[in-house]
Amino acid sequence: MARNIQSLERAAAMLRLLAGGERRLGLSDIASALGLAKGTAHGILRTLQLEGFVEQDEASGRYQLGAELLRLGTTYLDVHELRARALVWTDDLARSSGESVYLGVLHQQGVLIVHHVFRPDDSRQVLEIGAMQPLHSTALGKVLSAYDPVAHSEAIEADRKAFTDRTVCELDSFENVLDITRARGYSADVEETWEGVAGVAAPIHDRRRMPVGAVGITGAVERLCRDGELRPELIAAVRDCARAVSRDLGAGRF
Repeated sequence: MARNIQSLERAAAMLRLLAGGERRLGLSDIASALGLAKGTAHGILRTLQLEGFVEQDEASGRYQLGAELLRLGTTYLDVHELRARALVWTDDLARSSGESVYLGVLHQQGVLIVHHVFRPDDSRQVLEIGAMQPLHSTALGKVLSAYDPVAHSEAIEADRKAFTDRTVCELDSFENVLDITRARGYSADVEETWEGVAGVAAPIHDRRRMPVGAVGITGAVERLCRDGELRPELIAAVRDCARAVSRDLGAGRF
């Protein structure tokens, strides 16, 4: 019989401990509860912290579960349930807006397109499921960066490439864009990623009110914009779609 790896067993026990009882625990509490020397416990915590599985509160020094662990625990459910719940609503959004609809989730420092509804006309289109989009310039990416702490960290740490002369790359300006996104509940991309193309997206939340994805429409600037601004009826349609999918995921009213 293969032997268990003791360090992994201890790390797993530590994560279970942090998942129950008190929300945050100090090093001494963790070491005592697991029967470990403080140095051993600190080494494991430090590794888990570097991987994003554990976070340390700067003020108290106590530890809690990290966002990356929470994401790993629900990735499969989120993506597959998200697609299933979004099918009807994204079809409706494509019909009402007359534009392509995209459903995206955070993946490997970018936005993974997990569902794509074609623009409802006879134009030739390419299915983009599985395609990746940048976090800092697309509407889907900016929504995820605004609402998801992990996406935010990855967007901040990434090399924010200028795709057009409208792309927001400077950190303070980008953070301001995210503040605006959170304040109004949607994000915009008007020729920031592709010349002549605009998009609008809104966040989708699950039953725990955690952001699990984003939905948006993308199309020609002349169709999505009026007098240089995104058409308000399209913004409303995207936000309604996001709220409907969130409700179906158990998030309640947003």
